[in-house]
Amino acid sequence: ADAKEATPRLIQDFEFSDIQAQAILDMRLHRLTGLEREKINAEYEDLIKNIARFKAILENPAMVLQIIKEETRQIQEKYGDERRTEILEDEGEINLEDLIAQEEMVVTISHHGYIKRNPISLYRAQRRGGKGMTGVKPKAEDFVEHLFVASSHDYLLFFTNMGRVYWKKVHEIPEAGRMSRGKAIINLLDLKKGERVATTLSVKNFEEERYVMMASKKGLVKKTLLEAYSRPRTGGIVALKIREGDELIAARLSSGEQDILLTTRMGKSIRFREKDLRVMGRVAAGNIGIRMDEDDEVVCMEVLKEGATILTVTQNGYGKRTRTEEYRPQHRGGKGVVTIKTTLRNGPVVHSYQVSDQDQLMIITEHGKIIRMRVADISVIGRNTQGVRLIHLGEDEKVVGVARLMEEE
Repeated sequence: ADAKEATPRLIQDFEFSDIQAQAILDMRLHRLTGLEREKINAEYEDLIKNIARFKAILENPAMVLQIIKEETRQIQEKYGDERRTEILEDEGEINLEDLIAQEEMVVTISHHGYIKRNPISLYRAQRRGGKGMTGVKPKAEDFVEHLFVASSHDYLLFFTNMGRVYWKKVHEIPEAGRMSRGKAIINLLDLKKGERVATTLSVKNFEEERYVMMASKKGLVKKTLLEAYSRPRTGGIVALKIREGDELIAARLSSGEQDILLTTRMGKSIRFREKDLRVMGRVAAGNIGIRMDEDDEVVCMEVLKEGATILTVTQNGYGKRTRTEEYRPQHRGGKGVVTIKTTLRNGPVVHSYQVSDQDQLMIITEHGKIIRMRVADISVIGRNTQGVRLIHLGEDEKVVGVARLMEEE
């Protein structure tokens, strides 16, 4: 074909412009051939270089791994995101708990929040040698505040100041020797910022017709079926809806037929029938348990037991025990009666406990002084009284903490 026919065909087939088509037709054949040859030579040189590079990689395992790492990292940076699924052990038809022996354990929780468990046989074996403590004493500023015996398959419910509850099986608590203080509870539970454990309960099963009684600092109380807390989550579940400025201070197991006693910072107490409280849902806020002055707050709640006494300790180191019979039952929501006089001598109430003669007491001051005494040595006197001196304090020194002491023996 001549140039006149070639020009429109080049434009039609290759979408060249008129100028481009004419430039191609003006080139000599040897120039077109040279251009194609240069392209082939360039491709050949690239192939030779790539072959040499690939051979070097295949002959060097370290280089292969390095390239895999780099390419994997690039993929991760480009497409990676946070894991949205939880990897769980596939139990199949085998319940892993079936492989854990049913064994009675002694679980202890210290004042500073350390928890551990030990087989009860360890304690029995060590007691045969004589009376008293075995193993080393805990640090002076810490001591065992809660001690209970539970099966390795039982549950521990941890109620926090923010009104949430977490639970663990007893066998999930680290086993530690008598000389170890155990593991910090905050490292076992997925607690939020500012959240701390207020109460721990031991539960064998959730099928029994039992209840959880709870009280808040602002005087609210709630009664919920224990079964409502049988389906936990890693981040805990709501136990009591907490309003702004309030917090949960206590949780106790009850039969549904017992009496409840609330004690306040300004020395008031109210006793009311548990059956007067209706059962509420898990996320409810509760009802008014005691009406208080604006500057008052609840420091203790107890589910009363027959034969117990109420021990009250004040900020200036005074205290007393009073028989539960002296607290007559009232309607829930009243202002209560005087449990101890919060005079200038006594100061406000730091804490109150339901105790027996076998218990011991720890009193802690703001200067770090700790005194330990037997509950049986504290006088049992009337309700509307000032009490007796329990600890001698220095000038401007105050009691900041009180705890029942459990013996590890």
